[in-house]
Amino acid sequence: MIYLKLFWEFFKVGLFTFGGGYGAIPLIRDALLANPWMGVDDDMFSYILGVAESTPGPVMINTATFIGTKTGGALGALCATLGAVAPSFIIILLIARFLQGFLEKRGSKTVIDAVKPCVVAIIVACGIGLLWTGVFPSLKALFLTPASSFDAWKTLLVFVLVFAFRTGYRLWKKKTVPPILSIIVSAVMGMCVFGV
Repeated sequence: MIYLKLFWEFFKVGLFTFGGGYGAIPLIRDALLANPWMGVDDDMFSYILGVAESTPGPVMINTATFIGTKTGGALGALCATLGAVAPSFIIILLIARFLQGFLEKRGSKTVIDAVKPCVVAIIVACGIGLLWTGVFPSLKALFLTPASSFDAWKTLLVFVLVFAFRTGYRLWKKKTVPPILSIIVSAVMGMCVFGV
């Protein structure tokens, strides 16, 4: 039964995702937090997202595979991953089979152009939410118990180090940091500060 639940939850995420993996993050978060049997809270979701972003592959697939493995082992990983990719696969097959020239039609382009700003808004809202749950609780914890303030300092230290690296790189090389280098440096700094 858990395998069907995993498939269904990630099938819904895959079905309603538009705009790539970053557009899926709010849907993934809602699916994980709405199902307590997956054992994910806001803090755990931030860690899962960090791991999913720094490993190769799309964030939705990595998250589905991780949650599937955590809750149902290898078969759970397979069910969750298939659930995440099945909607896209089915929709592309239907478009290729029955709706040739679908994207060239004027109405299709209008709908896609109208959805693009919504996807950007969803991604920005998700980013603000992650910043709110990751950095601001750390600021609040600085004034609480010594144990929580120690973790808060670590979080803020990683944030400052990554920001300093990106700014320094931009000033030194006169260009933006390549995404892969940014991910590697962020992961290494996080491991150095928090431990492996």
